[in-house]
Amino acid sequence: MYFYAMKIDDEIKAKFKSPQLKASINVRYTSNFFATIQNAYMSEFGLSMAQFNILRILRGAGDSIAVNTVKERMIEKSPNTTRLMDKLIVKELISRERCGEDRRVVYVKITKNGLKLLAEIDVKHDELDANLIGTQLTDDEANTLSDLLDKMRNSVRG
Repeated sequence: MYFYAMKIDDEIKAKFKSPQLKASINVRYTSNFFATIQNAYMSEFGLSMAQFNILRILRGAGDSIAVNTVKERMIEKSPNTTRLMDKLIVKELISRERCGEDRRVVYVKITKNGLKLLAEIDVKHDELDANLIGTQLTDDEANTLSDLLDKMRNSVRG
């Protein structure tokens, strides 16, 4: 898979007041560009990227974890995480149970069907990620990009 992308100036036909504004818009534009491609890929499996993220979090947890813990670990925070999980339960990809001591606490866990689907998705998803970033950036460039994005995010947090 090969993607041709123009410079952000040409892509959105804009001039920018500063390099910082250009970079900020470029980050958002590129994020949306990647999300569109990834969402199209996930739709082949009947999932959204947020549902895929939930499945990966639960696989990584290895055992039941609280719904609130899943919400904290999500890449894209979503106010409808419970609804996303409900859909995964209907598809029998995760299971849910209430805590015996505190009925307000709900635990979720990935099922064998969920693990099987993730294994199927991961093979092609790794290729997709490699095509989006891996083949265009060296390891050093990818590390620099990650460091710069961390710096941007942390500067906003204060």
